Amino acid sequence: MNKVDYDRALYYTHRSEWDNLLILMVRTKDDLLSKRIEHFLHAYHFSDDYTVVERNLYTLLRYVEHANFTYSVEQPLEETFAEM
Repeated sequence: MNKVDYDRALYYTHRSEWDNLLILMVRTKDDLLSKRIEHFLHAYHFSDDYTVVERNLYTLLRYVEHANFTYSVEQPLEETFAEM
């Protein structure tokens, strides 16, 4: 998995760049991230109930926050700088 995927998901969600979020959904190696994005985009485009959209958005954001934190804790500092 790539930490950049989580940062991109957060950025695209914040900026309402749904096309880029869809591209990220297809390209990411993280199946859970892909599924969370899919559920959010489906709710955003097809649901009439705002609470469903809000619940899927918060689920996506919670997962991104958790995965980003877990990724940064588990990866040694040397590997973090080697990816740059």
